[in-house]
Amino acid sequence: MTYHEYNFDGLIGPTHNYAGLSFGNLASAKNAGATSSPKEAALQGLQKMRAAMELGLKQGFLPPQDRPHLKTLRALGFSGSDTEIIEKAYKAEPQLLANCYAASPMWTANAGTVAPSPDTNDGKAHFTAANLAANFHRAIEADTTARTLAHIFADEKYFAHHTPLPGGTHFGDEGAANHGRLCESHGQAGVHLFVYGQDGDKFPARQKLCASEAVARNHMLDPAKTVFVEQSKMALDAGAFHNDVVGVANGTVLFLHEHSFADPKAAYAAIREAAPFVEIVEAPADKVSLGDCIKSYIFNSQLLTLPGGEMALLLPTESEDNEAVKNFVDDTVSKNNPINRVIYKNVRESMRNGGGPACLRLRVVISEDEAAAANGNFILDNEKITALEGWVNQYYRDRIAPDDLRDPALMRESFAAMQALTDLLDMGAFYDFQRG
Repeated sequence: MTYHEYNFDGLIGPTHNYAGLSFGNLASAKNAGATSSPKEAALQGLQKMRAAMELGLKQGFLPPQDRPHLKTLRALGFSGSDTEIIEKAYKAEPQLLANCYAASPMWTANAGTVAPSPDTNDGKAHFTAANLAANFHRAIEADTTARTLAHIFADEKYFAHHTPLPGGTHFGDEGAANHGRLCESHGQAGVHLFVYGQDGDKFPARQKLCASEAVARNHMLDPAKTVFVEQSKMALDAGAFHNDVVGVANGTVLFLHEHSFADPKAAYAAIREAAPFVEIVEAPADKVSLGDCIKSYIFNSQLLTLPGGEMALLLPTESEDNEAVKNFVDDTVSKNNPINRVIYKNVRESMRNGGGPACLRLRVVISEDEAAAANGNFILDNEKITALEGWVNQYYRDRIAPDDLRDPALMRESFAAMQALTDLLDMGAFYDFQRG
């Protein structure tokens, strides 16, 4: 059976704005209060998806979530008509309203953790939606994310779904942003690398060891092919709020910064024991500083296995603009390792909110039979991307300033866009605002 890796990117929603909600995310904090461009953001994301398809790769997407999330505002005591809820929430708690407007589900690396069927005891692909307990604006995503994954991967013959972990921040789970899979080929049993953190001196760790262990148990993974590694506090306090800011794994390659792990020697030994085939490509700190790493998001790249077997890095243009990073990338590609191609893409609207190319995608490795059983409306071709670009151009604003969140017209425009999208994708009354 042939397996392929599908990247399911987050389709950026119509309320994309810069509210600076993510503590520990330096770009998010730096750009708080700036004016965003939802239309440009969504089109940049779709252009990245198209670029991956042009490389011969399989591409899917996850739809935006309904924002503002009125269900949350009602649960917090705001009542009346939809318009009255927006007005009351802005007057009483403008930052709370901003949380309920966040377009953060765009970063689907945090949507959940996926275990392909060759790795699980029951031979099904397993999905666990992340609880994202560390930040309020992200924690409210979990239920809809679980519903979305179950909607796309609905066939119980092939797919198993687990609810977000209970326990709040004690079992804080940030999904695939702290998880990677190493394998000799997509269809062979893989090694799962879970990276967890301990609170730093400046910033808290979002991924807990007990959460990673619970996901591994639920997914029925082989303990001999499951490795748990602690993230370095140095990286965390430098702004690597997720491990995918300082490292990425795919296939036979682990590409990361020297200071990614708390104990690199022990981590590499454990990884090599579970995956003897692994090639570790490390950026020394004297070549790429942690500061340059965080600014450029060199490791928040998509490490892609191309149809011919070679690998490519899909990087943000910020990496190309950083001289030290560009020099290291050029040097890496010139050497005898599987990474031999680089593509730079403009995702600046996402980057300004602290999310690079890898943040925008959830890897899903599935067989051809499993792909046929998935909902094809969410697997892209050129015609579907063109249709989504038309939808964005019709419904998205060019600009959103912070004060625009108080205007109920933004809510109505957002809901009209989501209604049109559910019609386009034949989703029915999927979102909370459609259910009354």
